[in-house]
Amino acid sequence: MNILIVSDSHGLTEELKVIKNKHMDEIDHMIHCGDSELSIAHNAIEDFIIVKGNCDIEKRFPEEVIQEIDGYRLLVVHGHQYGVKHTLMNLHYRAAELDADIVCFGHSHILGVEIIAGKLFINPGSICLPRKRIEKTYVILRLENNYANISIFEYEKGELTELKQRFPLPKK
Repeated sequence: MNILIVSDSHGLTEELKVIKNKHMDEIDHMIHCGDSELSIAHNAIEDFIIVKGNCDIEKRFPEEVIQEIDGYRLLVVHGHQYGVKHTLMNLHYRAAELDADIVCFGHSHILGVEIIAGKLFINPGSICLPRKRIEKTYVILRLENNYANISIFEYEKGELTELKQRFPLPKK
């Protein structure tokens, strides 16, 4: 199962379309972790599981989404409501409350992937305004054989193979 994860595109549309088209044959799901700054009907975010970010004015986006994918429970949030720029503790508590295995979030524009108390946290960075890196990043998460294989892509250069990671997941 392959999942494309983006966040913080802040009004970009062509870039989202390019990313979708580039990976359409290899992905099963697409997630946008908020701050698209687009309307719910915009074709650039069509088919995305999407949440509302602090810069989104679209009221119909949910604050969070719980999605079962390939036997794993994913929590998708933007992150501003949990203070992710300062700590992941509040978001970790929310993930524990919901029994989420994987947490996808944005807000900080900082690329990061880590396991906290057995839960996988993924921030794909930003394809618009990255922080702490110059690369405009997004992630493809591959779920296979109780492992999460993380591939990080830079919008213009493609896969950053030196950042590829593999994490064990609980057996489902």
